[in-house]
Amino acid sequence: MGNFIGDFVKGSDLNAYPETMAMGIKLHREIDRYTDTHEIVHQSKSLLREKYRHYAPVIVDIFYDHFLASSWSKRHYLPLRDFTHKFYRLAEKYLDVIPKSAARVLHYMKADNWLYHYGSIEGIDRALVGMSRRTTFQSKMDEAVHDLEKHYDHFKDHFDAFFPELTQFSKTFIEENQNGTA
Repeated sequence: MGNFIGDFVKGSDLNAYPETMAMGIKLHREIDRYTDTHEIVHQSKSLLREKYRHYAPVIVDIFYDHFLASSWSKRHYLPLRDFTHKFYRLAEKYLDVIPKSAARVLHYMKADNWLYHYGSIEGIDRALVGMSRRTTFQSKMDEAVHDLEKHYDHFKDHFDAFFPELTQFSKTFIEENQNGTA
């Protein structure tokens, strides 16, 4: 749950959250920092930066979500649909703890099962079009699926190279924090 609400929680005081949720928030922030500074991710962003400017990192995150969802069966024992339903059931148990803004997003995520549909190009397109409607400035995110299709193999290669490194980074972070060394 902490990973899910990481973008919705501001500040460093995490005392309002259970210890494991606070750990998830910290992990989420570390994953964001690691991802934002990783050379492979920069390569993906560079394919989009000229057209999408500061929205390129958001689009790359969504593209990488697609590759994770579309290769889910190689990464987890539960089928993706089962995993997403399990996540939504768990999240509903924490509605009294998570920020209201996260609860609003969760409502739409569950209604349209975003996590499951990220595995398809159509699902990514719906997500990007929806995000484009909610941006204050012209983002062109509604056009981004065309760039995904055009450079699909490049983005997939980037993800396939990046994800094992991110996984190891995350495991190390968790181990160090569980042992109290970080």
